[in-house]
Amino acid sequence: MQLKWLEDFIVLAQERSFTRAAELRHVTHPAFGRRIRALEAWAGTPLVERGGGPVTLTPAGQSFLDTAGQMVRNLTQSHEELQSLAGRQARTVTLATGRTLARTVVADWLVRLQPILQGGELCIRTRALADTVGMLERNEADFSLVYHHPALAIRLDARQFTHLTVASDRLVPVSRATAQGQALHRFGPDATRVPYLAYAPQLALGRLVEDHLAHNPHAPRLQRVVECDSADAHYEYVQKGLGVAWLPWSMVFADCKAQRLALAGDARMEVRFDVRLYRPKRRLGPLAEALWKALAQR
Repeated sequence: MQLKWLEDFIVLAQERSFTRAAELRHVTHPAFGRRIRALEAWAGTPLVERGGGPVTLTPAGQSFLDTAGQMVRNLTQSHEELQSLAGRQARTVTLATGRTLARTVVADWLVRLQPILQGGELCIRTRALADTVGMLERNEADFSLVYHHPALAIRLDARQFTHLTVASDRLVPVSRATAQGQALHRFGPDATRVPYLAYAPQLALGRLVEDHLAHNPHAPRLQRVVECDSADAHYEYVQKGLGVAWLPWSMVFADCKAQRLALAGDARMEVRFDVRLYRPKRRLGPLAEALWKALAQR
């Protein structure tokens, strides 16, 4: 059964003339008649009384007329809703990333990419590292923005996915600054155990810091006082003077410049890493491709 058969039947019932109905439906009289017969074959019973004079409906046709009207209205509404959804999807790009990257790198993007995003929407989903990669593999995201470092294993099939390196950053140990601009808690040969604000082990930043401390011969003496899975929370704890945390330089450089925070150690205590944007090699929607092109050019 085809939607146009229902529409033909409704027009025929209104006009009560095969000739006039065919004209309104922009088909020839024979073709219109074949479509009405096809509808009757689907229904399994005659719907129209055939004979001289104006067209009348059979009892079955009269009963079916209301149903046909409701079906056409429902299908038309569903089609419009699907078209609207398809339009929204074409204007929406989904990015899977971590909470800290959403606050730093993505925040900068939102400012610079406004001309491209006009009329569209960037849907940001924050997840753990493995989950952001999984969303990309399951086609639940157009892009995955993640940290790249030898200590972090990203297993994506190079035959299906490609990437851009979009930023470089470093984790630095920071503490609240004293009135003299020095770190309240700082590393040094004579320092006692420094209060350490640690990341939860499932966090990518946590794995970077723990790998760094485990393999760094200059690692300071630390006393774990807090473990948390949020860099934003550690940022607040550091400001309150609770200890030292390794935070992205992109998050704390303004505070260090204003001497609200200070570095607790030298460059040997830093953890450098890249930020990569992954995508499928297949073609994405127009907005996603435009974003990729803009970031590739930068």
